[in-house]
This record gives sequence, C-alpha cells and structure tokens, in this order.
Amino acid sequence: MTSTVTGGTALSDTELDDLRATVRSVCADAGGTATVRRLSERSPGVDAELWDTLGRQVGLAALGLPEAVGGIGGLAEIAVVCEELGRTLAPVPLLSSTVLAGQVLAGCGTADEALAELAEGAVHALAVASPDGTWRPDAVPVTVTWQGGAPVVDGTAPFVLDGGDARALVVAAAGTDGVDLFLADPGGPGVTVRRVPTLDLSRGQAVVTFSGARVRALTAGGEGAHIVSRALDVALVALAAEQLGGAQAALDMTVAHVRDRTQFGRPIGGFQAVKHTCADMLLQVEGARSAVLRAVDAAASHASHRAPAEAAAVAQAWCSEAFVSVAAECVHLHGGMGFTWEHDAHLYFRRAQSDAALLGGAAFHRERLAGLLSW
Repeated sequence: MTSTVTGGTALSDTELDDLRATVRSVCADAGGTATVRRLSERSPGVDAELWDTLGRQVGLAALGLPEAVGGIGGLAEIAVVCEELGRTLAPVPLLSSTVLAGQVLAGCGTADEALAELAEGAVHALAVASPDGTWRPDAVPVTVTWQGGAPVVDGTAPFVLDGGDARALVVAAAGTDGVDLFLADPGGPGVTVRRVPTLDLSRGQAVVTFSGARVRALTAGGEGAHIVSRALDVALVALAAEQLGGAQAALDMTVAHVRDRTQFGRPIGGFQAVKHTCADMLLQVEGARSAVLRAVDAAASHASHRAPAEAAAVAQAWCSEAFVSVAAECVHLHGGMGFTWEHDAHLYFRRAQSDAALLGGAAFHRERLAGLLSW
C-alpha cells in the first residue's frame, strides 16, 4: 500500500495483469475510440453506459479508496487502469471522480456517505483549480463565509473536470483559517454549472459559479490545502499513466501504418528518416513508462515523505511533453490522412495537448520539482 493513496488491499502481479486485460477487453467491446466520436456529436462528457460497466460492474469506481467503501488497490492499480483507459481515450470519470474527488474525500475522513456514493459509480467533481488551471492554495478562486453558523461559498471555479455530469461537487474555498473543503450540490440554489467547449473531445469540463451557495463543511482549520496537495500527487501519476497509454497507442498506430503504406515500391517504414522518427517516438514512450513506474515505486517505498511528490512532478513533466511529441509525429507520419476528421490521430493529438495543460504544464511541474529539491 502506498503512502499517498488511501486504498484497499493491493493486488498481486497476476491480478494486476488480469485487471489490465479486463479493462482493455471492456474498452474494446465498447468500440474503442468510437465512444469518443459518439459523444463528440453532442458535447464532451461521460459515456454513462461504459462507466456503468467499468465503474460499477468491474468496480473501478472504488479503485484506491478505503476498504470501508469497497475500495481495492492503490497507486499501482490506478496506474495500470489509467494506462489502459488512455489507450482508447475512454470517456469515463476515473481521473475526475475516483482519483481526484475520491482521494480528497478519503483524506477528509468526514464524507462517508458521499464517498460511498462515489465508490458505487456516482460522478463527483473536484473544484480546486486557480484561474491559471493549477492548484495554488494562495490563489483559490472561491471564498467561504459563515452565516448563522453555516458555510456559504462565493466565486467561480474554472476547469472542473466532468463538472457537467457530477452529482456532487467537492469545493476548495479560502476563509479566515486558510483553505478548507466543502461539499456542494450542483443543482442547488446559488450553484451554476456551465459546460464549456474543449479541445479534447474525450473529456468534459465545466465552469462552476457559486453565489451564496450553502455547502457542507468537510474540513476545518485550513486542513484542506494539505489534503488536496496529497490527492493531486496521486492524480498526477494517474494522468501520467493515461498519457503513457495514449502515447503507446499513437506509436502502435504509426508503426502499423508505416509498415503497410508504400511509396516508390516499398513500405515507407523502410526509409531512414521514418525509421529514426519512430525510434525517437519509442524512446519517448519508454521514458514515460519509466517515469510512471518510478512514481509508483516511490509512493510504495516510504524512503522519504517528499519522494512521492518529487516522482509525481517528474512523471508529469516528462509524460506531458512525451505524449505531445508522439501524438504530433503520429499525425505527421500518417500524411494527409492523419489530418482528417475520420482518422483517430487527431483525437490523440487533442488529448495530448489538453493533458499537457491539465493540473499544470511541464514547466509548472519542473518549477515545483525545483522547490521540492530546494534548488
């Protein structure tokens, strides 16, 4: 069990392989990237049918959560599942609900009912990002005041992943004691949830505005900032694993294409420039894999309380840029067809660009790493 994940019993290596195979099979049966295209005809969001299968029936909604709510596994299990979901860009709220909101709720220790609903597959969203999309406790855009002994929040939370599909909102708000966490009803008085267009067609976002909204307190005394920071270290590794899966899929797609596509009487994969590009893509993917595995090992080793945060920052800094690079080369090496709507290359390129800015870009995490290492 890792030091950063509040989870259940860890799986053996054989069980991890079985879990990977199960997730891959379910995503394939659902049509792979076809699920993204079906949703994009309306707007990015959650594929409710696929999430019911993965989240409720397979049990992924409780991944990494406490055993009291049926949780199982920790960061290793989360990374394996996220890598497989990244392969097909599955539009499910594992990152937004199970990992982000779930880890925060588990860290609060006062949200048993909400956590149990989440573990059963209900979508909960986390509203903590500052206006630049990063987590900065000194720049939380929502504030809390107390009226008649009850907390009331005001402000606008941007970049709320899957906020348009959420049954509950976990909100970070700044008050006189610091940053604390609250539970809000997205359909309640004083709460406005607005879906926004996104570059990534496989993941929805919303802007949530609070105007005198009454909420339920989950923490007190400014404890929320520490809980969110710990949860985000887990989420950064989960996101890095998703990026690894997407980069691997883009590489596999490219290699298959250059083997089959012929020019001047021979496969284009036989040309030196193409071979070198594919080799560079492979190096990026394997570097990303090493970064994710290192982060999982760091969380499990207990060598240092800073090690998980440092490894998470490294993983996100590397995997963000690796996925962008591999996805771009995937488009280029597919030639004219790679730029068409009908081909899947652009779906991976969109996800790569969106993920590169999610939870802070590579530059942000390199800066954070420098601070953690006192450089």
